[in-house]
Amino acid sequence: MYLTHLSLTDFRIFSRLDQDIPKNSLILVGDNAQGKTSLLEAVYFISSMDSIQASNSSELINFSAQRNKIAVARIVADYRKANREHQIEIRLIQDTNTNGNQYVRKEVLLDGRKRKINRVIGHFNAVLFLPHMLQMITESPRQRRRYLNLTISQVHPGYHDLLTEYNKAIGQRNALLKQLNEHGGDPDQLAYWDELVTQNGSRIMYARIQFLQELEQQAASIHQELTRGEEVLRLAYQPAYEPLPNPPGQIGLPLQDPVDRSYLSLEEIEGGLREALLELREKEIYRGVTTIGPHRDDVLFLSNGIDLGTYGSRGQIRTTLLALKMAEVGWIKEKNGHWPVLLLDEVLAELDETRREDLLDRLAKTEQSLLTTADASLFTPAFREHSRVWHIQKGRLKMK
Repeated sequence: MYLTHLSLTDFRIFSRLDQDIPKNSLILVGDNAQGKTSLLEAVYFISSMDSIQASNSSELINFSAQRNKIAVARIVADYRKANREHQIEIRLIQDTNTNGNQYVRKEVLLDGRKRKINRVIGHFNAVLFLPHMLQMITESPRQRRRYLNLTISQVHPGYHDLLTEYNKAIGQRNALLKQLNEHGGDPDQLAYWDELVTQNGSRIMYARIQFLQELEQQAASIHQELTRGEEVLRLAYQPAYEPLPNPPGQIGLPLQDPVDRSYLSLEEIEGGLREALLELREKEIYRGVTTIGPHRDDVLFLSNGIDLGTYGSRGQIRTTLLALKMAEVGWIKEKNGHWPVLLLDEVLAELDETRREDLLDRLAKTEQSLLTTADASLFTPAFREHSRVWHIQKGRLKMK
């Protein structure tokens, strides 16, 4: 799978861009705030229908365009997949409602036909590395859950629907828990929402367990190569509801020991979650909130048994993130048979020369990669020779 053409209109810094995209590797060279990262963000948006950087969609619309009563940002991408040509068009339309408040709605077209967003996610695949993604490992569990959700959704389109239904059910259940806490009532009113949370939540957990098990196998191997065999990487899933029974006399599962949940069936997870919600019902009414379920899951990244989120150096964290991203490429290829487009922002800036060469060798095996840099000399002469190099300044491309 690879991009053949990209068109941007009033997206971020780009008032207008309309350009054929070369296959294999493209190096985008430019100073900060010139549009390099925004171009990668646009390509990733095609795969996820979401921005990894913006807190809301209005931030994606060019500032000058927002002066208009109705502002529209457009991303149009042509790409080749399984020897067929496809096109995805995304429109971000900023309008004003009857109360005078502005809002942004999305319209998505696949091959010229309007589609629901959840029916287009995963048709085009991309893997994105941004320097600020290091925070995913070090900061809040919410960022790690978002990482799981965005990645899994690209391969399992139904996963997005599960998340939507689950979050709605959690919202309704929490409202009812609060009402029962403040005003009393029949606790059995929770049964309907318990079932929705159980059905959707267990399927989300099942998908996460399988994904992390499979991703770890590839990421650990890549990470071992990047660290010259000195470090062993583990991805430790920390579910808010633990489907495995504790061993006799043990309070909890020890962090340093590998935990295999991949053999659990969906039915086992679903049945256990249903029972756990029932057991906790009285406590959750008292607290007025749902305390277990995938909305409170976490993932820890361990190197030689050490939690990188707490004790990892910046170099260790960056190496781990690179290993994850390269593993994502292999995982997506393994699942759907197509190479995803690899998007790497300033990826070589903090790597030593040996690790740069290792990474560039791996990039040569992908079908298409788009890379940004402020310094093209970080790339080896051999890699530059087999790549296209474009310079970008204030949202405009210059080919050399």
